[in-house]
Amino acid sequence: MIRLRLQRRGRKKRPYYHLVVADQRSPRDGRVIERLGRFDNVSENKQLILDEERVIHWLRIGAQPSDTVRTILKKEGILYKMHLLRWGKSEEEIEEALQQWKENKETSDEEKQVSRKQRQKAQLEAEEREYKKQLEEKAAEAARQAKIEKAEAEQAKAQAEAEAAEAEAETAAEETPETEAKTEEPAEAPAEEKKAEAAEEPVVEEETAEAATEEEEPKAEEKADVAEKEEEVKAGESPAEETKAEEPEADKAPEPVSEKKEEAPVKVSTDMNANEAIDHIKNTPLEDLKGFVTDDEDRVTVQRAWESKQAE
Repeated sequence: MIRLRLQRRGRKKRPYYHLVVADQRSPRDGRVIERLGRFDNVSENKQLILDEERVIHWLRIGAQPSDTVRTILKKEGILYKMHLLRWGKSEEEIEEALQQWKENKETSDEEKQVSRKQRQKAQLEAEEREYKKQLEEKAAEAARQAKIEKAEAEQAKAQAEAEAAEAEAETAAEETPETEAKTEEPAEAPAEEKKAEAAEEPVVEEETAEAATEEEEPKAEEKADVAEKEEEVKAGESPAEETKAEEPEADKAPEPVSEKKEEAPVKVSTDMNANEAIDHIKNTPLEDLKGFVTDDEDRVTVQRAWESKQAE
């Protein structure tokens, strides 16, 4: 069976199609009988080129279009023209019917386009409201968190002041008995000391005289021993050892602290409203938009703008 079908061409993620006549048993990229047109539905213009006479010729001799090709021919009015030809209409009647059909189709397309724009506008407004609501919730949460932190700081400060006051009171209570005892001791001490000095004065003088005579002899011997040891130590010490001394470590120069460069904040789509994000995507080169649209982006209009930018 002969079929009218599409044959894929182009590159990865950027295809276009040829409308061809081929045997049903041939593979997709296999041999074709005739090429009838070109169809590109990826670009914004959605280019479609058809050889209408050859398409009608193959349809008359029994070629069957695929589902996709049938939809294309239906939108272009070729199937409607085939229907009029089978009814035996004249060329003038066919032209008039086709003109009326095209006017009705354009009116319907305009209405659909207007409704589509309205839906897109309403969706954009809804996304803007949701975005503002999220910003207000974030600001309220930040203010509430700051208020809680301030109350905790004040509470901690008051607690620290109370603890410091208690510690000062305890230290003052501990120091008062000691100071009283110190102030009372000097008043009693002079009378007791005078009595002890009066009773012990003769004994101390006798003991000191005897101790002086007994200690003079061992001190002389100790001095001689110390002198001999010093001479031996001086003879045994080497000049290198005498010169050695512990030198204070040199102050190490402080290592330079590398200043951290503050990185510029990266712009992301969620920090902007939908209109600003769409304008930024349109006016910025694709290589500079890396990471701009994050996984958290749930606004459909921004995602459509991003997909359209990638497809350029």
